[in-house]
Amino acid sequence: MPTLKQFEIFAKLAETGNMGEAGAALGLSQPALSQQMRALEARLGIKLFERVPKGMELTPGGRELLVPARRVLGAARDFREAADRVAARPVGSIRFGVTPTIGPYLMPSVIRELHRRYPDLRLYIREGIPAQQQAELAAGELDMVLSPMPIKGRGLHVEPLFREPLRIVAPPDDPLLSQERLSEKHFADRTFLTLDHRHHYHRQLENVCARLGATILADYEGTSLDALRQMAGSGVGLAMLPELYIRSDAGGLNVVQIAEPRNWREYRSVGISWRTTAAYSELYAEVAEIIAQEARRRLEVRT
Repeated sequence: MPTLKQFEIFAKLAETGNMGEAGAALGLSQPALSQQMRALEARLGIKLFERVPKGMELTPGGRELLVPARRVLGAARDFREAADRVAARPVGSIRFGVTPTIGPYLMPSVIRELHRRYPDLRLYIREGIPAQQQAELAAGELDMVLSPMPIKGRGLHVEPLFREPLRIVAPPDDPLLSQERLSEKHFADRTFLTLDHRHHYHRQLENVCARLGATILADYEGTSLDALRQMAGSGVGLAMLPELYIRSDAGGLNVVQIAEPRNWREYRSVGISWRTTAAYSELYAEVAEIIAQEARRRLEVRT
């Protein structure tokens, strides 16, 4: 039977595709990691990876075994949490995944409240692509994930939290702002800036542009909402920014202004998820409620 360490090495190497990066993440030297992988492949009697110019790539057999391997790791994590609960030991940490379009603008006040209630609780926050983090959650590599909906994954509990308005912004001298009443036709043939295509944001913006007759700037994908705001402010294109970002200390309308057609009602739904088998699901539900309350409080405040 393969060891848990071998399962961890298999899953991490599949995630990174790089022996050195996987070894560093697991605290192993590259020779030790290679030795463990050879032992695992010998025990299973199949080749899990093949070398390609960009690193390591899963074989067809490796791809088929990755999902059950991640389930084993998730089950092991759940077992350890259940043992802690039975022994009445406090939860030490939560590994928390969040998209960078939400986390920096909502989580600081949430963390303050959690620290007030649970001074010994530690929240390890990792920003990333939602779909990838949902896979890491199912695999037991994360404990909770805060993300735009939909959230998908086998064995996950999904809790919808709030709806956040999305606002169109333009530079202060844009012709849109000289119109007395904007309508959707004014946005035809305009260009919008976007984030990495793997973000929910990009897919939602594609739908918005299709409705408005607008396009997405093809040769630019921003790395952050700050980048989109600054690029929009310099006149490169329009941007669609979440309300919580605009109201945050990091955001604001100092270089852009709201420019929306009448009756504009574009939202994103935000939810949170954890594994249905998680031993601390009651605590996770409390964390979810704190996040929902903070988001609603901020969205109700008039600016």
